[in-house]
Amino acid sequence: MKQQCLLLALLLGVAAANYNDPRCRDGRSVVVHLFNWKWTDIAAECERFLGPKGYCGVQVSPPNEHRIVGGRPWWERYQPVSYKLESRSGNRGQFIDMVNRCNAVGVIIYVDAVINHMCGADAGEGTGTGGSYYNTGSQDFSGVPFSAFDFNQCGCGACCSGSCGIESYNDANQVRNCRLVGLLDLALGNNYVRGKVIDYMKDLTNIGVAGFRVDAVKHMWPGDLQAIYGSVGDVFYANEVIDLGGEAVGVGDYLHLGRVTEFRYCNFMGQAFRKHFPLRDLRTFGSSWGMMADGSAFVFVDNHDNQRGHGAGGDIILTYQESRIYKMATAFALAWPYGFARIMSSYDFGSDTDVGPPSNGDEIASVPINADDSCGGGWICEHRWRQIYNMAAFRNVAGGTGVDNWWDNGSHQIAFSRGNRAFIAITNEGNLNASLQTGLSPGNYCDIISGNKNGNSCSGKTITVNGDGTANINIGGGDEDPMVAIHADSKV
Repeated sequence: MKQQCLLLALLLGVAAANYNDPRCRDGRSVVVHLFNWKWTDIAAECERFLGPKGYCGVQVSPPNEHRIVGGRPWWERYQPVSYKLESRSGNRGQFIDMVNRCNAVGVIIYVDAVINHMCGADAGEGTGTGGSYYNTGSQDFSGVPFSAFDFNQCGCGACCSGSCGIESYNDANQVRNCRLVGLLDLALGNNYVRGKVIDYMKDLTNIGVAGFRVDAVKHMWPGDLQAIYGSVGDVFYANEVIDLGGEAVGVGDYLHLGRVTEFRYCNFMGQAFRKHFPLRDLRTFGSSWGMMADGSAFVFVDNHDNQRGHGAGGDIILTYQESRIYKMATAFALAWPYGFARIMSSYDFGSDTDVGPPSNGDEIASVPINADDSCGGGWICEHRWRQIYNMAAFRNVAGGTGVDNWWDNGSHQIAFSRGNRAFIAITNEGNLNASLQTGLSPGNYCDIISGNKNGNSCSGKTITVNGDGTANINIGGGDEDPMVAIHADSKV
């Protein structure tokens, strides 16, 4: 009876928690993944750019101590050694300072939490970024500490596969109990292991972290996560579940645990703007396409995995390497009212999908800011592209309004308003020249794609909205940015 009461209390706690709410402040609505940035640089970026531009928050790379791999590939951050806040991005004091400084300017922090596993079984022995000893042969991680008792071992008591790895994604037990690409799989059903994970996550929330993007969620049992989340408290969770259909484990298993990554969204964006189907079809874009409900979806055009061809999507995924259509897809994604949106902020990896961030030896290089607000030194910084940061503001201004005044030419030209707050038009073929209903009040508006509003003038195009709400929209099909967007706050 006592166990039943405890379980009921836990279930009621989960039901009462609002894990889906991103905790954005002041009407902000877009988060940025500053992939592999140093804590000191993120703190400065919150103050000088993210706060003033109206971004909600930052997803930071895993802050825990991790394995040091020769050549320093990006994925070493996803091979934990302990839960000390000593990573390649900086130390505990720098992390705390970053959280405090970002929170002070209204930009909240989400941590990429790696709790499914420790480092690879083939790592041998060594010390991590914080000096903690590990030995994968004996499964000894002294910095936690964990021992062989704390991992799912080979054999049908836990991982029932001959290799100890996942051999079939049609077997839910293998997916959740066996080793993901050779990584030592934590036994999260073990109260001791669960307690160490809870302590780590509570430490972060006590510092001021607002939520988590939880890595490799499909490889953990929902009940184990429910117990962990319920103990950590009422914060935001974005659960990484790669689900394009046809596997034993899917997004539906985790919808009660916060928002879930909608990887089908990335595919649809790639297909739409690569002209696999006409843009007109996006008129119904959302859950009717087989995706999850709006309030459950965590959406993005690309992420750090699939921009490198890992995870899901393959060549269909749009990235910074095809900047013209990437900006178009991102503009649509931020204009369209579906899901909680994240922007990828990359560094240039060329054709080497393993390469780590720009660095000075073992130290991650600081991000230099150019006079035009772009980044140098190999950092791409998509969040600083005018066409993207201004569309983040568009999303904020549009707020909870719905889609009105849809227009299309039957093919690859579309336009729509967000109530009476904002309007966008896009052409992915030829010139667009039409009188369209914007839904906005009469006046002159700065097109936020081609320029910025500077006081009472525009550095780019000016769009005049007539007394009846219509405007003549003229976009060249060969323009570098074949779209225009205006909103209530871009009126001059």
